[in-house]
Amino acid sequence: MLRTENLTYRIAGREILAGATVHVPAGHKVGVVGRNGAGKTTLLRLIAGELQADGGGIAVRNGARIGLLQQEAPDGPDSLIDTVLAADAERHRLLAEAEAASAPERIAEVHQRLADIGAHTAPARAARILAGLGFDEPAQARPLDSFSGGWRMRVALAAMLFLEPDLLLLDEPTNYLDLEGAMWLESFLATYPRTLMIVSHDRDFLNKVAGSILHVDGGKLKLFRGNYDSFERTRRERLALQEKMRLNQDVQRKHMQAFVDRFRYKASKARQAQSRLKALAKMTPIAAVMEERSASISFPEPQALPPPIVSMDGVSVGYAAGVPVLSRLNLRIDMDDRIALLGRNGNGKTTFARLLAGELRPMGGRVHRAGKLKVGHFAQHQIDALDPDATAYRHMAALLPGKAPAEVRARLGAFGFSQALADVAASDLSGGEKARLVLALISVEAPGLLVLDEPSNHLDVDTREVLVQALNDFDGGIVLISHDRHLVELIADRLWLVAGNTVRPFEGDLDDYRRLVLGEGRRVDAEGERRPVDRKQDRRISAEARQQLAPLRRQAREAEQAVERLNAERAAVDAALARPPSAAAGAERLVALNRRRAEIERRLADAEAAWLDAMAALEEAQPA
Repeated sequence: MLRTENLTYRIAGREILAGATVHVPAGHKVGVVGRNGAGKTTLLRLIAGELQADGGGIAVRNGARIGLLQQEAPDGPDSLIDTVLAADAERHRLLAEAEAASAPERIAEVHQRLADIGAHTAPARAARILAGLGFDEPAQARPLDSFSGGWRMRVALAAMLFLEPDLLLLDEPTNYLDLEGAMWLESFLATYPRTLMIVSHDRDFLNKVAGSILHVDGGKLKLFRGNYDSFERTRRERLALQEKMRLNQDVQRKHMQAFVDRFRYKASKARQAQSRLKALAKMTPIAAVMEERSASISFPEPQALPPPIVSMDGVSVGYAAGVPVLSRLNLRIDMDDRIALLGRNGNGKTTFARLLAGELRPMGGRVHRAGKLKVGHFAQHQIDALDPDATAYRHMAALLPGKAPAEVRARLGAFGFSQALADVAASDLSGGEKARLVLALISVEAPGLLVLDEPSNHLDVDTREVLVQALNDFDGGIVLISHDRHLVELIADRLWLVAGNTVRPFEGDLDDYRRLVLGEGRRVDAEGERRPVDRKQDRRISAEARQQLAPLRRQAREAEQAVERLNAERAAVDAALARPPSAAAGAERLVALNRRRAEIERRLADAEAAWLDAMAALEEAQPA
């Protein structure tokens, strides 16, 4: 279906793809992964012909239709169902011709072709796709321009799925969806009958949909068989093998060099020494494994508060007087709670998040908050609201008036901002860097409750794992809205369903909820009835496990920070040693620097050993 040969593409002189080669057979479902900025979107746009390569070539099967989901939301007065149907230009043209044609032979040909492409069942198919993406029948009849940009992007996705191209290219399609829409799309794509390439940072989504993983890294493309978990396991094994081979080669090179140094001028051994010199010259060095570290995320420790930190008694909330979006809210949140909100977009999840954050006042009922409770609220609009001309340092300093620059930078450092990155304007930060900046800003006051609305949208797979670790280390309460099932499963131990103009506990797991959404097998009703589950006991067990692991996690984190600090000190000493010494104090300076480096090496070895011990203890203590 698709083949790239030595594909090269540059932006402003920087190579994004460099001699990239891959072959994707017809019918394969390929997940495209890589760090932010690796070139995943660029690759899809090159395949679709929106960009022209600087070198190499792209070959697609003759006559194959390529469909790329555009990033711009469509607009217009047509209804949603008509917009989706219009995506099939051939059907639209043939229907018009069927009405205008007069020649019997041509009329027969047109109707035969309409039957071949399923033109008369198309409206039902388009309606099913729209329904799966969250549009009920009345919504499908509304004009497109009456919806917000996010909902119109869902219509664009529906049109592309309806068109069913031979090669379907999707770039982060779940970013526009809620969990329910992502579950439906996952099910739809798992049975897609043609070739699929999908860029996604949603690990669980890739596990369910992809049969192969295309890794974009260092300008190269490498295809791995299997889903994401299989890819990650295979890649780790290959990296470990590469590092082992490099170490073995280093030992071999040192042994050969030692022989040469010892015997190259001894007549009886000169020939053997010369042979080893030639072997050394021909030996291709194996590159050291230089994996880019994921940015760190570390939330400050909150003040312990008595339970409940939030309770609601008969609360209603909304935006227009007398028209509540949510009502009959009788809920409580404790500091050990990890709650994920379920429910389709438009049901009121964001409204509930704003109520918790204090951005909306209740219309009725009573909300009680612990006296010193601080809430950190992450929402997508906060990323757009960043001052594009202000650096990360200026954003943080504005919230910490009077604080020393070192303390401001330390706060940013806890969220992966180096000194250089902290001085970059927000407009030049990547989406993931902006998301981490907002997380840093909402954490300034060490909140006891985090309310997170799609926090992982702009984060790559590795950084999402770092976020999971940081949230599991966090000692306060968490209320999470996310379409990333992997994130929800690893963080939440309680599920609340936002439906029917209220919020109530859902006494099932995500598999139960998936069956409810897709209408599969045994249904779980909106009241949450499924089976007897002692959620209080589950919460207590989860809280105790986090409490037991917290010291080990803290110890591992401190050990890792010590290793990073000593590595930075060693790099500074090495840089000083590389500078030419002054005539006055050259020898003394070199002696002092070499002593300092030896001391750092000793401490670094101890710190690395402590980190390994801490990680081993943490892994052993983790529940199976």
